[in-house]
Amino acid sequence: MKNFVFHNPTKLIFGENTIKEIGKEIKNHGIKKILLHYGGGSIKKNGVYDVVINSLKENNIEWIEVSGVKPNPRLSKVYEGIKIAKENNVEGILAVGGGSVIDSSKAIAGGFYYDGDIWDAYSGKYNIEKALPLFTVLTLSATGSEMNGNSVITKEETKQKWATHSKALYPKVSIIDPTAQYTLPTKQTINGAVDAISHVMEYYFDGTPGTEIQSQIAEGIIRTVIKSTEILLNNPKDYDARSNLAWSATLALNGLLMAGSSGGDWSSHGLEHSVSALFDIAHGEGLAIIFPAWLEYVKNEDIDKFDRFAKEIFNIDTGNPSTDAKLGIEALKEWYKKIGQPISLKEIGATENDIDKLVENAVQRAPMGKLKKLGEKEIRDIYLIALNNK
Repeated sequence: MKNFVFHNPTKLIFGENTIKEIGKEIKNHGIKKILLHYGGGSIKKNGVYDVVINSLKENNIEWIEVSGVKPNPRLSKVYEGIKIAKENNVEGILAVGGGSVIDSSKAIAGGFYYDGDIWDAYSGKYNIEKALPLFTVLTLSATGSEMNGNSVITKEETKQKWATHSKALYPKVSIIDPTAQYTLPTKQTINGAVDAISHVMEYYFDGTPGTEIQSQIAEGIIRTVIKSTEILLNNPKDYDARSNLAWSATLALNGLLMAGSSGGDWSSHGLEHSVSALFDIAHGEGLAIIFPAWLEYVKNEDIDKFDRFAKEIFNIDTGNPSTDAKLGIEALKEWYKKIGQPISLKEIGATENDIDKLVENAVQRAPMGKLKKLGEKEIRDIYLIALNNK
């Protein structure tokens, strides 16, 4: 295990009927005017919007709205939010939605005090040191953005889907009410589950030795996500399953699993960002396609860990680590298929003619990876595996 410092500054409020607390929490930070940021309007259908607005009114907090955030949040919406935030002299941002809304809000928060192009933070030209205070009400558990300093934004013109990280982007307060996710479309629940599992696997397979406690926690999260998701497919309003899935998704990327590790591999995410940027699919769908292909490509780099994964997650133990590793990856693909996820690029309409475009897009961030460094050749090989996965 490596040396580490664990510090997460986000206050998290979890449970039923907790969304009404958001106004008080914002007021406690001395904020009187916020930018309210959300997506396509589902929060108005499920009642979350009304609860939030009533809470703001009760605590005498003014708000300006910027809606319309899409999956794979766009830089153009970030620019709009920064402009409106500055024009109205807001003192904070309230993100009500899933990871896309929160990531867009983080970009706006970071861009508020920056005179240049906030894309500089995503292209590595600028480090965000100061940002507007951010508050979140989570309506879709997936990215863990409610309790970390990460943000991923897509620049439409260049099809670049890139990430940034800053301590200044951690939310001050996040509220998770599992009942707010009762009415989610099944596909969004599934995508969130795959995203959470993928975050765990990025740390689990980064090659760091001596991380027994992290491995135990990671395995527990993955098993919990699988179990909870299967329950929710039959009963979307099972409170305990919703709660366990939601908390698992937060724990997957709030820094806990990173402690003592090499920081995670993250090449699967880098490869997937090119897929969702070019094909405009949900991040969870892309990860269901890319991660098994990456696992297949790198399994011999740490065969014992892959053997352990097969045993602890899918109860596979043939006595042959190499066989177990292969069967474990197959079991993961079968579960993805079982819950309705694609596992090949062909399933989203990609052909061999698209591989060059994917490689060209992804290689901008190369080399990538910790367990195995990926350059152009390795990136191409993995996309080809993903193209033909079955």
